[in-house]
Amino acid sequence: MMLKNAKLYGQEGSWNIDIQAGQIQTITPAAEDITEKNDENVIDLNGKIVLPPYVEPHIHLDYVLTAGTPRWNQSGSVFEGIEIWSERKQMMNETKEDIKKRALQAIQMQLKHGIQHVRTHVDVSDPTLKGLEALLEVKEEIKPWMDLQLVALPQEGLYTKPDGEELLIKALEMGADVVGGIPHYEPTREDGVRSVHKALELANKYDKLVDIHCDEIDDDQSRYLEVLAAESLKLGMGDRVTASHTTAMASYSNAYTYKLFQTLKKAGIHFVALPKANLHLQGRFDNYPIRRGLTRVKQLLSEEINVCFGLDSIVDPWYPLGDGNLMPVVDVGLHACHMTDYDHIVNALHLITTNGAKALGMKEGYGVKEGNKANLIVIDAESEYEAVRIQAPVLYSIRNGEVMVETKPAETTMNIQAFS
Repeated sequence: MMLKNAKLYGQEGSWNIDIQAGQIQTITPAAEDITEKNDENVIDLNGKIVLPPYVEPHIHLDYVLTAGTPRWNQSGSVFEGIEIWSERKQMMNETKEDIKKRALQAIQMQLKHGIQHVRTHVDVSDPTLKGLEALLEVKEEIKPWMDLQLVALPQEGLYTKPDGEELLIKALEMGADVVGGIPHYEPTREDGVRSVHKALELANKYDKLVDIHCDEIDDDQSRYLEVLAAESLKLGMGDRVTASHTTAMASYSNAYTYKLFQTLKKAGIHFVALPKANLHLQGRFDNYPIRRGLTRVKQLLSEEINVCFGLDSIVDPWYPLGDGNLMPVVDVGLHACHMTDYDHIVNALHLITTNGAKALGMKEGYGVKEGNKANLIVIDAESEYEAVRIQAPVLYSIRNGEVMVETKPAETTMNIQAFS
């Protein structure tokens, strides 16, 4: 396969990408003659942008498409969502096949939108662990099209039930890739701190990554992030650790945040911000002015701390919308974080590509480079600015040199004399 006249994300000029045996063989200036290559499969991109596949760093595939059962989240809060999910597990009695069916529907949405790498959290508060069993099977079934990481998440808290630790350990031994946690939902401050320490301890023991639902609350006294960062620093494992949400940071004083950032920079942990979900969930207990509850994305990036964007939910008790598309997440995030200056706009796709890849520990083989696997996407824009402005759709999603998904752009005919 030859991709002709491509624009590489973040680079000037026009390029030809030669793909052979599922690998990027060469990337050469488009001015060079390619007629001698005799490749029957040549796609002329006419200047459209080529970039590595989108990365979804935070989704809940065991929850997808469950909103409204057994009831809708009337308060819109994180905590009512957890209550509804607990009720649903007791009432619905879903089978493993039911969970797989819903997850695969959501994965199809993600594939349509150019996502090839996903980290999903999986509830391991249920003694049956059928959600984890279902997604372990899904992970194997979708390997040809998508890489899936599973986070063992004690959704109802690690220390709210006597078997919490036992279930988390069992989930890791079954094959979960990442240790999860939710310290702000634990019964006490002490239990929250204990849960963070336990997550890092288990990650070291089982050689896993860590991704904690951390301080997803509008409480300026919720400060488990400092515990997570400090302990990661002491153990020298910051690059294996991700803090998701961290919405309480929006309520911290600047003086405390200044001190906190010294630890964050030394620790080197990753951050996942969920703009659409947390704009929906946070501030639910406020009178005006209502906090928007997003972490300090712009400030983190300015300190060269790795931040990526995710969707979080697709039609579940926490978020009633979503279709797997990360482009609207970028759009909303830039607006909510006051990042609509030109420089942030033209670099915004890093938030759903390379930054996410770092958080998932994808240190090798990711990117449109000679010698890498031919995993890439083509989007319907000719500049980085336009890609973000129009939320450019994915035209091609290519995996191991094969076109996996192709979308034809819409055509509009303007039947108005003044524009004809």
